[in-house]
Formats: sequence, structure tokens, C-alpha cells
Amino acid sequence: MRVAELLKVVAIAFLLALVVYCIAFSGIEHLRTRKGPWEVAFIHDNTGAPAIVINEAKLNISNVTIDFPHEETSATNSTLDFARPKQVPFEVPFGQCIFMDTTFQPGTVVFNFFGHEIQLIPRVLTIDKKEYPWQSGATFALTNGVNGKSGARP
Repeated sequence: MRVAELLKVVAIAFLLALVVYCIAFSGIEHLRTRKGPWEVAFIHDNTGAPAIVINEAKLNISNVTIDFPHEETSATNSTLDFARPKQVPFEVPFGQCIFMDTTFQPGTVVFNFFGHEIQLIPRVLTIDKKEYPWQSGATFALTNGVNGKSGARP
């Protein structure tokens, strides 16, 4: 009889631990993904130059465009979301993703496009290590200047 009672207590403890684990896991997963991932569209503008369009719905960021007016690429138009982590660096249209931390979405994603470092952070957009506040509909044109210096022009 003592063995049966012990098995009953162990089974109840196991089921209780399983229920607590499932609740905790789904709660953490909800917190991790509730804001959703960055969505980046790789397009060509009306002159044929490459451009990216950044969107993040929960942060009210939409249609932030970064143009590369003096660059050329044969990549086709596509849209990527950065919900699932991948080992970096990895190729994306127009360049590489060189850093990605999407543990809590949208997280941080850093690209290298034509020698320009573009960093998507929920707080701010950085272009070549210069911060710009997120403003929906904003457009930046990235050009390579004289003497190898580059510049972003909002």
C-alpha cells in the first residue's frame, strides 16, 4: 500500500510540474513574439536602383525607405520577415545580415548593404552608426561620397 501511495504522489507532482511548465512556456513565448518581427521589402525604385522598405506593425513603423541610388543589383524584389533566428552572417538581397537577435521580437537586425551598415532597433534606426528616430514614411538616400566617405540624406 505504501508503494501505491508513493506512486500517486509522484504522479501528481509530475502532472503539476508539467502544467506549470506549459503555462510558463506559453506565457514567455507570448511575451517573446507579441510585437512581431521586422519585415523588410527589397525592391527597386522607379529608376531601377535598389531600395529597402522597413515595416514593424506593433511599433507603428511603416514604409521607412532606404534608397541606394548609385548602386546596381540583379536581385529580384522580395520581402523577408526576421522572426526566426539564423546563424549570421547570411545573404539577403542586396547584401548580408551580419547580426540578428530576435529573442524578444522585433529585436535587433543589422545589415551590410553596399558598404553601409543599417541597424534596425526598436528604439532607433542607425545608418552607418548615426541614429535616426523612427518616422513612418521617411526616406533616406545613401550615397558614397568623395574620398570614400558615405552619407545618409533623410
